[in-house]
Amino acid sequence: MARPKETLVPTTPHVAGDEDIGEIRSIVGFHIRLAHGAVYRHFTETFTDIELTQKQVSVLWLIDDHPDIAQTDLAQRMRMDRATTMAIVNRLQERGYLVRGASLTDRRKQTLNLTDGGRAALARAKDAIGEHERWLKSRFTDQEIETLIEMLTRIHE
Repeated sequence: MARPKETLVPTTPHVAGDEDIGEIRSIVGFHIRLAHGAVYRHFTETFTDIELTQKQVSVLWLIDDHPDIAQTDLAQRMRMDRATTMAIVNRLQERGYLVRGASLTDRRKQTLNLTDGGRAALARAKDAIGEHERWLKSRFTDQEIETLIEMLTRIHE
């Protein structure tokens, strides 16, 4: 089913002549970089009042989906190194969004769970993500979205 198209507002203003990019027009990585930049700018604009980064939202979401997840498992699923994961978890804990606990199955691991404040922050973030996703998906049909996700997954897996 085709999605209704909304009026597209570029996140970076078009400047006459900037469409003449020469030979790099055929470089896939160049277009991925431009697409990532546009998506990131819109995400940032959508999240102005939320005061959470993309990675922080992803961490909250994964913890919500997987209560008692170990910090090492979180890092693996996010494809982040342990130091970066720990810094994000520390920041979210400082803000009162999550708590660490001892694993019942492996004493070497710490579990992570959301607090009520973390669940509230995640709910606000999910609303903003919904707005952002509507903006992004409005450019494609449902079939194109499925195909795009499949193709992008081939790159990052």
